[in-house]
Amino acid sequence: MGRFLNLLKPIARIMPEVKAPGRKVSFNEKLIWTGLVLVVYLVMGQIPLYGITTSGQTDPFQFMRIIFASSRGSLMELGIGPIVTAGLILQLLAGAKIISVDFSNPEERGLFTSASKFFSIVMTIFNASAYILGGAYGTVTVEIAVLIFVQLIIVGILVMLMDELVQKKWGIGSGISLFIAAGVAQSIWWESLAPIGPMSDGKLYGSFIALGESILKGEGLWSIIHRSGGLPDMIGFMTTIAIFLVVIYLEGVRVELPLAYAKYRGYRSRFPVKFLYVSNIPVILASALFANIYFFSELIWYNFNRNNDNFWLNLIGTFNATASTPQPLGGLAYYTTPPRDIAILVTDPLRAIIFVMILIGLSVLFALTWLQVGGLDSRTVAKQLMDAGMQIPGFRRSEQQIKTILDRYIPAVTVLGGGAVGAIAALGDLTNVYGSGTGILLLVGILYQYYQSLAKERMAEMHPAIRQFLGE
Repeated sequence: MGRFLNLLKPIARIMPEVKAPGRKVSFNEKLIWTGLVLVVYLVMGQIPLYGITTSGQTDPFQFMRIIFASSRGSLMELGIGPIVTAGLILQLLAGAKIISVDFSNPEERGLFTSASKFFSIVMTIFNASAYILGGAYGTVTVEIAVLIFVQLIIVGILVMLMDELVQKKWGIGSGISLFIAAGVAQSIWWESLAPIGPMSDGKLYGSFIALGESILKGEGLWSIIHRSGGLPDMIGFMTTIAIFLVVIYLEGVRVELPLAYAKYRGYRSRFPVKFLYVSNIPVILASALFANIYFFSELIWYNFNRNNDNFWLNLIGTFNATASTPQPLGGLAYYTTPPRDIAILVTDPLRAIIFVMILIGLSVLFALTWLQVGGLDSRTVAKQLMDAGMQIPGFRRSEQQIKTILDRYIPAVTVLGGGAVGAIAALGDLTNVYGSGTGILLLVGILYQYYQSLAKERMAEMHPAIRQFLGE
């Protein structure tokens, strides 16, 4: 056992935990628990934090709320951000062998889960403190600051436990995926039909309501399909539909390698190498990095560089101090913040080009990194197939032989798939798609996973003999 996990043994004993069910949970009961968790999440997203006011303020972290399933000024202010950040850091450390973990050992696997929970709480404490000290709620008294801090910590722990409840077979899928999908769906509905306003263009916020207003006023075609200031419009709606269909298509693109069981030569199978081999992990990591760049650059600016007169700090990010909520004007924060307006291609093409290049480049880099960290590389997969007693028909049964064949496909689809999801996310952000480009990628992937999980659960429920085959 690694030294790192040994240090966490005392902490693991006091970590809050949801016990796994000691019986087979029925399909209908899983649906009830999953639905209950979803309702609690949605309700918390509508309950404002006690002691603050956000009326009249824009949201400086709006672009990152999709991937963190968070809601401005509510109990879900931090969303799943601390859980995702802590989990990704530990996975990267484990994959890079900086910390030693044997995931085949139940005890070490349990300690690693406890470590994830512990660091999730640590990240919740850190993020809550940074929000308060960084001025996200304006200037507040010490009493109000403590009250906000306590609320965020309690809700952060509750969200962690809800995710654990769903993952431990009480529900279906994972709580994190459920919250992200719900957040993206909410965003799409809100941007389509929200009857609030009027906004800066004199129309209501929802794109379809604004469309009706434009037609009734007899405005020109460009005014009908485009709205400035990042407001939802018909260009965003059409791009949303197009990206949704493209991602669904790409989810099905794959190369299937034939496999045979060494012991039972009559039995055949296939190993699918998907075009989106590492899924949407690269763009999640890139978006999380962008979000943290913005978060920390705004925090540094607010405390040390409000006049934008420090050359070195200006490289990190400069902001508009006269706006109700600071907006990036330059530096790294400016070029890594999604523009969310197709007009940027004309008004500031350099920013658009740099943003797209950075996002695609990081997506490819993170795809290659996750290939090794996530155990998806050719050598690891070849070993797994050998351990499962499988071989490729027509070739001798050898781990090196399987690796050689996998090397023809896996590195290529990793680079192409990583670049593709980065390009799709960038296009979505430039054309102001509903729910953001990253959000649409996540939604399609999560819905596909839930479709597979529901089919598996339903099959096991209808045919109990299949449970053993499915490993339940």
